[in-house]
Amino acid sequence: MNRNIPLAERLRPTSLDDYIGQKHLVGPDGIIRKMIETGRVNSFILWGPPGVGKTTLAKIIAAQIEVPFYTLSAVTSGVKEVREVLQRCEADSKSIFIKGRPILFIDEIHRFNKSQQDSLLGAVEKGTVTLVGATTENPSFEVIRPLLSRAQVYTLKSLGKDDLEELLDRAITKDEILNKREFEIRSDKALLRHAGGDARKLLNIIDLVEQSTPDGEPVVIDDDIVTARLQENPAAYDRNGEMHYDIISAFIKSIRGSDPQAAVYWLARMVAGGEDPAFIARRLVILAAEDIGLANPNALLLANATFDALNKIGWPEGRIILSECAIYLANSPKSNSAYVAIGAALDEVKNTGDLPVPLHLRNAPTKLMADLGYHEGYKYAHDYKGNYVKQKYLPEGVSNDQFWSPGDNPAELKMKQRLDSLNHGGAE
Repeated sequence: MNRNIPLAERLRPTSLDDYIGQKHLVGPDGIIRKMIETGRVNSFILWGPPGVGKTTLAKIIAAQIEVPFYTLSAVTSGVKEVREVLQRCEADSKSIFIKGRPILFIDEIHRFNKSQQDSLLGAVEKGTVTLVGATTENPSFEVIRPLLSRAQVYTLKSLGKDDLEELLDRAITKDEILNKREFEIRSDKALLRHAGGDARKLLNIIDLVEQSTPDGEPVVIDDDIVTARLQENPAAYDRNGEMHYDIISAFIKSIRGSDPQAAVYWLARMVAGGEDPAFIARRLVILAAEDIGLANPNALLLANATFDALNKIGWPEGRIILSECAIYLANSPKSNSAYVAIGAALDEVKNTGDLPVPLHLRNAPTKLMADLGYHEGYKYAHDYKGNYVKQKYLPEGVSNDQFWSPGDNPAELKMKQRLDSLNHGGAE
């Protein structure tokens, strides 16, 4: 066995029985296992984080159903390369010596632009090729809708603790190089933490520890040794990837749910991962209006001040400002009444269209407009007691006149009490 070949490649499984993880897809009742057993594989896209077996699974499928297998990388292939491969696939599909449709595996399919993805449609629709794509990005955002409608999306999950420990055991017992070394597993906590659910990363760490251990000495796996060999713990965070959206979603939901502890944790994940501070600040401004709103209008002021302060202070001190704002917002009373109100009003506008503005609410800067009744009958609120007078402000034809309803919090209940008192005691 060639030591120059990385451990992850040496241990790449060649059958489903050796494949670790993704039991929901390849287990006894898994859809992909059933497709392989029947020999009828339809086009699909494998979506999941790095190192969970997307490429390996595609190769296993091709090997087990014995059809031609073509590979393209979206990083290095253009429309010309795609068309050339599709021509070979078409020739294969017509051959009497080939049992089924050839498989075209496209790694990082999310990197294909629209024209490249369009070039696949005809072949997939005609059944010339079975498309298997792999992506770390959400296909809903990165793959064109016509292609998504022709290819089922299957989600692969990060490997769990049991999966990673099984992989560790396989590496030190099955690999022809490692099984000749003596291993001493004292603690795998740091190993699993650094791997972060990524099989390739786990095997690379094992490879590193083994290669840095002199021949004749046992290879020791423990937390201190793993951490020392790695020298760092890079955060598994992609500012342009799926985790970017998942973590900001968890951050927002934690603040909305009034959990300052979780809010600070998810903020730390973004800070450690190198997220753009301005992106975090913008989301805090939006949250202050959407989720806290009229229950505490000062929240929007503080969030906006946070955004401004970041521009003045910069980084890394700006993380303190973000932390203060996140904790304040998490502890604030919550109301989405303003958010709901504008949504309901937009629905009304969509349903009723451009209703005319009542004449009494229109200005009359010209004699002609005054003669047409513009501004006639308008009551100037400040001419009345309490600066309030009852009059109609909505146009005729509006089916819903209750867009805003106060939330169940002291600030908005006080607003409602004021409105009620005005409506019952205001001048006609």
